[in-house]
Amino acid sequence: MPKELRPQETSRARAFEFWIKAPYPMVTLFKTLDVTNLVRVSKRRKLKFNMLLDFCIGKAASKVKEFYLLSVGEKLLKYDFLAVNTIVKNINGELNSCDIPYSDVLDEFNECYLRNTSQSADNCQDIDLSSEYMVIGTSAIVETELNGIVNIYTGVFNNPFVSWGRYRKKLFRYELPVSLQFHHTQMDGAHAGKFLENLQKEIYCLK
Repeated sequence: MPKELRPQETSRARAFEFWIKAPYPMVTLFKTLDVTNLVRVSKRRKLKFNMLLDFCIGKAASKVKEFYLLSVGEKLLKYDFLAVNTIVKNINGELNSCDIPYSDVLDEFNECYLRNTSQSADNCQDIDLSSEYMVIGTSAIVETELNGIVNIYTGVFNNPFVSWGRYRKKLFRYELPVSLQFHHTQMDGAHAGKFLENLQKEIYCLK
């Protein structure tokens, strides 16, 4: 279970005071990633591209302590574990939400990814781990190339959210613009920027 923190006793005290009651507290950053290595690893090891990107997202987030925090209502919670959410098309052609516990071992993460997404697709049910895990949302709109996505803030979910479209080929490289949306009580732009830099490094280092 997550632990409730006293915001005024954390490094997020000032940001929490400024942003917890703001009508539009979300910030969106855009970055174009070089995913050439991700495409190559996907083809060489016959692994799903989106699974590999989800794995890199989890690994990059695990190195930024603010990703373990989440504002819920007017509370600030701290989690011990991360999960990465993915959207699954079920057997009826509709969409379900599926959370994947993050593991820093790629084979373990892949095994869980395949198991959970298959279960969600076959049963037409969401898999929700938010009671135990700080969930990073993702959305892949692979039907087209996108420059970025900005979501409308509803106040229901404050989780960070990474979204992307279809990757594009540039000569001998592959590029993928991504959007990162986050709640300002959870982190500042510097933390989000560090995550995006980490994400690019994890993509480069993947084997």
